[in-house]
Amino acid sequence: MTDTWVFLIREGDWDSDPYLPESLGGTNRTELNEDFASHGRFQQAVADLGAKITYSQALQNASYGGWVKVGKDGEAPVYTDAPFTDSSELITGFYTVECDESTARRLAALVPSGNIVEWRKVHPFE
Repeated sequence: MTDTWVFLIREGDWDSDPYLPESLGGTNRTELNEDFASHGRFQQAVADLGAKITYSQALQNASYGGWVKVGKDGEAPVYTDAPFTDSSELITGFYTVECDESTARRLAALVPSGNIVEWRKVHPFE
């Protein structure tokens, strides 16, 4: 059975600004950085295993976001801008892949990361 799985890449923050389109000047990211080249190899491994990437994104560094503790029972939410003091790692990107569970486990070990990859089956709200 084929399901959709999300692979969350958890590692230290990175400097995403040099890889913005306006910074690259038309240069392919994979030519600049081994980390980006390793993602190209992962994408090929997914295809070789007969799975299909349905979506993927790298997330910009943490200075472009924050977190919120949602208010409960009428309390106001509490917002915090980056950096995150309670963790040295965060989600730097993700893939969603259609495949069976056995393939998902195998792919989780192949996702390029300097730390941990979390994989989870996507709940089908259909």
